[in-house]
Amino acid sequence: MAVREIFDDERDLFNTFVASFPSGDLMQSYEWGEVKAKSGWKPVRVVCERDGVIMASASLLIRRIPHTKRSIAYIPRGPVFDASEKGLFSELAAGLRRIALSYGAILIKIDPPIPIEDELSKSVIESASFRAVPDPTGFGGTQPKCVMQLDLDGSEEEIFARFKPKWRYNIRLAEKHGVRIKSECTKDDLKTFYDLLKITAERDRFLVRSFGYFETLWDILTPPGYAKLFLSYYDDVPLAGALDFVFGDRAWYVYGASSNEYRNLMPNHLMQWEMIRWAKSLRCKWYDFRGVSPRRNADESEDHLQGLNRFKSGFSPRYVEYLGEYDLPMSSVWYWLWVHAKPAVSNLLKRLARQKLLADI
Repeated sequence: MAVREIFDDERDLFNTFVASFPSGDLMQSYEWGEVKAKSGWKPVRVVCERDGVIMASASLLIRRIPHTKRSIAYIPRGPVFDASEKGLFSELAAGLRRIALSYGAILIKIDPPIPIEDELSKSVIESASFRAVPDPTGFGGTQPKCVMQLDLDGSEEEIFARFKPKWRYNIRLAEKHGVRIKSECTKDDLKTFYDLLKITAERDRFLVRSFGYFETLWDILTPPGYAKLFLSYYDDVPLAGALDFVFGDRAWYVYGASSNEYRNLMPNHLMQWEMIRWAKSLRCKWYDFRGVSPRRNADESEDHLQGLNRFKSGFSPRYVEYLGEYDLPMSSVWYWLWVHAKPAVSNLLKRLARQKLLADI
């Protein structure tokens, strides 16, 4: 087998392989590398071929560690490979190691969307010297470890019928009271969405990216049809918004925002239903609600993510837990510093203007 880099003239070849794979994710697309390039990452796309046919792929993001000649390499929601192909992952890992070292990487971090029950994939990954990264929060680290995914098999009526009764009621309530969903949004609508996102961030106490980041998402991901914005209104007042991604046979609910007004009209329920219908119209097999808290006995006062779980579970999705993050250390000294010093640095940065420096992923 041969491991080599892919460049812009083979963009479609790369994307076609990733999109056709069961675990193919937008974060492994060629375009996602372009998105991250706008915030200081260097994308490096790699394929592993047998007789000229792509068997596995990985889109690495390389980021220089400030004030050093070293870097980190991260493969978000990848790499893309078939664990049943004997020797494939070891060949890919060797090639990735060689390429990452050429950029001075101290580690390769991966978090493939592989269910935790997949013992074969876990064994293959660990046999290539990748080590599991402990997750004290339970949320999964860089990307969420636990997600909820709605099976889009069946007609719209059948999908709707699988929702919990209260959720069906809330959707009909929003329709009855005249909540409308704007699905044909333009870039001008981004500002409305971003204003709602800032309200949500203040209410739920989380950090929000700059408006420029969302402009970058729009500019790069909407032309090929990989992103779509939805907004809900009542009497021309914007109540909620969401940015969804689509790639291959699945769609993702990635960013959601809502106003503090008219929450009793259930605009989010209706908007989710319209987004599910949109994914169904594109013949997607799955609608991914993205991150949720691991199932555990905790009320919402103890774990704010339980509220997310409750809302998303009302649409009757399946619960999926992934293997989580794995690191391939390539320098014992630097890796020790990364593991032990990075958390302290990150905490310091959160106190000083809460700016991301080492982990803007």
